[in-house]
Amino acid sequence: MKKLQNFVQPSFTQNTYAGEFAGQYIAAALLSARTLDNKYVTIHPNVKYKEVIQRIAIANIVNDASCDFTTSGSVALSEAVLTPKELQVNLELCKQQFVQSWEALQLGYSAFDTIPKSFNDYLISYVGGVVAQATEISVWQGVTATNGQFGGFEVALSASVAASTGVIAAGTGFELSGSITAANVVTKLTAVQTAIPNTVYGKEDLAIYVSTNVAKAYQTAMSGNGSGGLGANGFNNQMNIGEKELNFQGIPLLLCPGMSDNKIVATLKSNLHFGTGLLSDFNEVRVLDMANLDGSQNYRCILRFTAGTVVGVNSDVVYYGAYA
Repeated sequence: MKKLQNFVQPSFTQNTYAGEFAGQYIAAALLSARTLDNKYVTIHPNVKYKEVIQRIAIANIVNDASCDFTTSGSVALSEAVLTPKELQVNLELCKQQFVQSWEALQLGYSAFDTIPKSFNDYLISYVGGVVAQATEISVWQGVTATNGQFGGFEVALSASVAASTGVIAAGTGFELSGSITAANVVTKLTAVQTAIPNTVYGKEDLAIYVSTNVAKAYQTAMSGNGSGGLGANGFNNQMNIGEKELNFQGIPLLLCPGMSDNKIVATLKSNLHFGTGLLSDFNEVRVLDMANLDGSQNYRCILRFTAGTVVGVNSDVVYYGAYA
């Protein structure tokens, strides 16, 4: 008697279930607040309302000696005001969304459901990641008047270039903006480097900040791939040896995912300022079960924080990406 029976394979219409739930959720890859995590800018914690960044300019103070006290030179004081903006995250979810789903057993058999711990942990982590992504973008592209954003460096620098208030727009003799590719990235970076003021060049914390597409173009050029690649002259012409720390002519090249495409900023790290109330506020995601408060099946996710940026000295910045 034939003991092996072949049965028709069942078909499943629910394509999100893959056996017993392993207690893990998969989230889309998020940008982190790389600019802040790596301290690419000066961070000012404990700013409750405003903080004044003092700027001082001293000139011609060294003179020939004499017997008398003779006042010489000039001292000019100015200030930049750092004003963090209050922001918040308010989410509300219904626990019934998890009934008859992966998390049904974790809700318990009682009609008074509890928040699944695995999802609770995941939600806190995920919300923190989304806030980090939004913060990284606002640090560079944010517009204060836009809901959920605070003012970023790009907006301030573009306004300064337009008003001719000190920001040095890269490239006397070439365009101030335009697409950057592997074929022209070295030329663009060279122009930015050339435009860096002598008073800034050589300082320990000088850096060139670039957007993701600029970093990609530069890496491609250095590896010798594609149009404009440097071939054997590149520092990473053997792709299998791994990524190297980026620099241009000895100046650190810092990838900032929050920058918009085709943007380059050269300045001192100490010239870009980020302020907030408590740094721990970014990590404090509160989850409230509303059952004991209003008898509902809802629970809420809450986060509050403040953030803002300001440029110290505009004339110490080279900005590629401004409009002419």
